[in-house]
Amino acid sequence: MPEFDTAHVKNIVLLGHAGSGKTTLSECMLYEAGLISRRGSVEEQNTTADYHPLEQERGNSLFSKLLHTRWRGYKINILDTPGYNDFVGEVLAALRVADTGVMLLNASQGVEVGSDIIWEYTEQFKTPMIFAINKLDEDSADYDRTLQEAKEHFGSKICVVQYPRQVGAGFHEIIDVLRMTRYKFKDTGGKPEKLPIPEEEQEKAARLHQELVEAVAANDETLMEHYFDKGELEEDELKEGMKKAMINHELFPLFCLSAQRNMGSGRLMGFIDNVCPSANEMPPQQTTSGEPLPCTADGPPCIFVYKTISEQHVGDLSFFKVFSGTIKSGMELVNESNNVVEKFNQLFLMEGNKRTPVNELVAGDIGATLKLRNTHVNNTLHARGRNINLAPIVFPAPNMTVSIEPANKGDEEKLAQALHQLREEDPTLLVEVSSELKQTLLHCQGDAHLSVARWKMEHNQRVAVKFGKARIPYRETIRKMAEASYRHKKQSGGAGQFGEVHLRIEPWYEGMPEPHGLTVRGREIFELDWGGKLVYYNCIVGGAIDNRFMPSILKGVMEKMHEGPLTGSYVRDVRVCVFDGKMHPVDSNDISFKIAGIMAFKQAFTLADPQLLEPICRVAVLCPDDLTGAVMGELQTRRGVMEGMDAEGAFQKIVAQVPQAELHDFSSALRSITQGRAKFNMQVSGYAPVSFDLQRKLTDAYNSHMTEALA
Repeated sequence: MPEFDTAHVKNIVLLGHAGSGKTTLSECMLYEAGLISRRGSVEEQNTTADYHPLEQERGNSLFSKLLHTRWRGYKINILDTPGYNDFVGEVLAALRVADTGVMLLNASQGVEVGSDIIWEYTEQFKTPMIFAINKLDEDSADYDRTLQEAKEHFGSKICVVQYPRQVGAGFHEIIDVLRMTRYKFKDTGGKPEKLPIPEEEQEKAARLHQELVEAVAANDETLMEHYFDKGELEEDELKEGMKKAMINHELFPLFCLSAQRNMGSGRLMGFIDNVCPSANEMPPQQTTSGEPLPCTADGPPCIFVYKTISEQHVGDLSFFKVFSGTIKSGMELVNESNNVVEKFNQLFLMEGNKRTPVNELVAGDIGATLKLRNTHVNNTLHARGRNINLAPIVFPAPNMTVSIEPANKGDEEKLAQALHQLREEDPTLLVEVSSELKQTLLHCQGDAHLSVARWKMEHNQRVAVKFGKARIPYRETIRKMAEASYRHKKQSGGAGQFGEVHLRIEPWYEGMPEPHGLTVRGREIFELDWGGKLVYYNCIVGGAIDNRFMPSILKGVMEKMHEGPLTGSYVRDVRVCVFDGKMHPVDSNDISFKIAGIMAFKQAFTLADPQLLEPICRVAVLCPDDLTGAVMGELQTRRGVMEGMDAEGAFQKIVAQVPQAELHDFSSALRSITQGRAKFNMQVSGYAPVSFDLQRKLTDAYNSHMTEALA
C-alpha cells in the first residue's frame, strides 16, 4: 500500500519573478515538516533545491526541482521553478503536472515582469492559484502597494486571507481573516503564538473577513443561501467554498510571508493541506481523442513524462506524474508515441538531487525513474491494451539564434551527441542544421539560456564549443524585366554537349497579365519552400527546343534560385519565360540544357535590377513604464520602426518591426538596460528591401568570399 492515497497528495508549483523567494520558501517548508534539521540559504549555497553548481554560482534557480514534504497527514510535492523568462520551459513543464500554483510577490518590488509572464501560462492551464506576498521584513517592503498592483495585474478575484500588522524590519505579526486570528512570531520565526486580534485591527479584519465570505459565497449557490440565512459561513464551509472557487479559477487567496525568517510558511502549508485541491478533485485529464481520464488509484495505469535530466554515471532520469492507476516497481508500460514497452525497474521520490526508492506511486503522485530506453518529454505511457495519449506541453518559440561549432577539429561527433542530450533535457532548445546558411544553429530563449547550454556541454559532455553570429537568410528578387541567352557547347571527342536557351525573367506578383509578345504553350507555378513563387512558362514555338528538354532548363533555373547571384541566397517571386533556343540532333542532352538554363538565368538576373531582401521581425517588448524610453531608443538604434505602444497593467507593450540582422544580441542588451525587468518575443513577419549601400556591402563581401574559396 502507498503511504498516502490520492486524496492526501497535494502538488504545488512555486512561481514568481527571480528573487521573489521561491527556493527559500521551499527550504522553510522542508524544515517546518522536519525533513531537514537546518535551513539552508541561497547565499550560503546549501539549499536542497538549488543543488546544481551553476545555480549556486549564480544565486538563482535555473531548473525546476521536485521536492516533497509531509504535513499533518498529507504529502506535498513541491515544484520549485526558475524566475527568468529564459527558462520558461521549466515553468511550463512544472505547471503541466501541478494542481495548485503559489505565486510569490516581492513586497519590495511589487509585481514584476516575470510574474506577469508566468500568469499568462497559469491562465492557459487554469491552475488554481494562491498569492503570497513575501519579504515583508525588508525595509523597503510595501504590502499595500504590492496588493494593489496584484489586483491591477491579476484581477479582482484576489482575496485577502492575511495581512501584516507591520512591515519592514519589525515585521513579526500576521492577521489571518479566515480564522480571525493573530499570529505572532519570534525573531527566529517558526511556530507562532496564536492571539486575539487587537482592538485597533478588529474593524479592518472584520471588513476583510466579510469580503472573503462574500467572495466565497458568490461562487456557490448553496453557500450563498447559508450566508443569507445566517449572515456568516463556518470555517469549514469557507474552506470547501474556496476550494471549489479555486478549481474554477474564480478566487485566488492571498497570504503573507517572510520566507527568509521562516514566518508564515506553516500556515500556508496548512492551507495547502486543508483547502487546495488534490489531483482527483481537479477536472479529469482529457486525452487527445477527447476521452476523460479520471485520477483514481484503481484506474488504468497511466503516466505523463514532463522532464528528463541526465546524471553522470547514472543515466537519464525521467520525471513523471501518475494520472491514473498505481505504478509499481517492475511494472511494464507501453509508450503511446512509439509503442515501445518500458520496464520500471526503480521508482523514486525526489528531494532535489536525492533519490528515495519506493515500491509504488499512486494516482496523483509525482516521482521519477531511471533508464527508460525510448521515452522522452511529453510521452504518455500506459497499460497494455490501452490507447491513452495525454495532451503535450506546448513550448514557446525561441527568441535567439546563434551558430555553434566545436572549438577543436574532430569533435563534430561529440558536439552532435552533446546537442542531442541538450535537446532531450530541454525541449525549448532547438537544433537546426541549415543547408541554406551552411551552419549548425542553436535556437534558445535568450543569453542566460545559452550560457547554461554552454556550461552543460563543456562540463557534462566535455566538448568545448564556439558560438557565432547566425547568418541571415536573405532573399533575392528582381525589379524589372530582362532577357538573356546562353549557348552551352562542349566538344571532347565523340558525342559532345550543345544547348542554347533564350529566356525572359520578370518580377512576379499576384494577378500579373500573361507575358507580352510571347505565345504561351505551358505554365507551371511552384510554391517555393523558402517563401514566394516561381512561375515557369514554356513559350517555345516552331520546335526550337524539344519539349523533353524543358524540365532540364527548369532544373537549371531552380538550381540557380537555390544560390542567387547576389549573395548566394534563395531567389523568390520570379517569372521565367523560355521563348527560344537551339538544339543539335546529336549533341543536345539534358545536362546541356540544364547548364544553359543556369547561365541564361544568371545573366538575365543581373540585368533585371536585382534586389536583396532581408527578414523583418515583429518584436513585442513588455517593460515597466519608466523604461519605455530606453527600450524604444534601443529598438530605434537597431533600425526598428515603431508600430505601437499599449498599456498592460503597470507595464507598457512596445511593438516594432526590426530587421533580423540587428537582433543578434538584443536579448542581452534588453536585460542590461532594464535590469532583467522586461521580456520580449519576436517572429519573422516578412521581407523588406535592404538599402543600396547595405546591398552593395553584402554583395561585395559575398564576391570576396567566393574569390577566396576558388583561389
